[in-house]
Amino acid sequence: MRLVIAKCSVDYAGRLSAHLPLAIRLLMIKSDGSVLVHSDGGSYKPLNWMSPPCSVTISEPGSDQADAGITALWTVTHAKTADQLVVSVYEVQHDSAHELGIDPGLIKDGAESHLQKLLAEHIHLLGDGFTFVRREYMTAIGPVDILAQDASGRSVAVELKRNGDIDGVEQLTRYLELMNRDPHLAPVSGVFAAQTIKPQARKLAEDRGIRCLLLDYDAMRGLDDTASKLF
Repeated sequence: MRLVIAKCSVDYAGRLSAHLPLAIRLLMIKSDGSVLVHSDGGSYKPLNWMSPPCSVTISEPGSDQADAGITALWTVTHAKTADQLVVSVYEVQHDSAHELGIDPGLIKDGAESHLQKLLAEHIHLLGDGFTFVRREYMTAIGPVDILAQDASGRSVAVELKRNGDIDGVEQLTRYLELMNRDPHLAPVSGVFAAQTIKPQARKLAEDRGIRCLLLDYDAMRGLDDTASKLF
């Protein structure tokens, strides 16, 4: 990856036109060929960019451009669309290249698979007398996250989400309709469990007789000792 901090202006020409006035910015050229223009703000979003496949050509400015203070022109051309990102460089304050190697990718903590495993280990969170049956209970339309039994031995289907919305409730509803046709399982009740549940999803679940359960991920991992808190 090449990192250049430069005083520059940027023009994009193609399916749309855009102009960034003269300012100090960070220019990134990644090994995949992408070029990104960043300011010292805006979080992770670049001000402008060119996605691969593209090529970068660095050329000398014309006489009029040189008189205006431009020292180099970066022309980034997309291979398929011919769109161009032209960076007019006035002054380079930093220029470095770094070999980052192969990135292993993002490993999400608190993903649905983690929640599923933790709830299976802490099945008591569903209520007193609940017992765990199995994870990923397969139905004809997909796997139910957790199959459990309540204190009376009745089947309970649990659908897990990090952020519970209406789609998750609809998904659990379809599972319940199918599972209640099985005489070996019926009657089957449902629990919609998530770290957050949107009000619309909670209302829909309650209207359909589905119980909602909020999960505290840190507490389930033993990182948040709620029992010893004063407030």
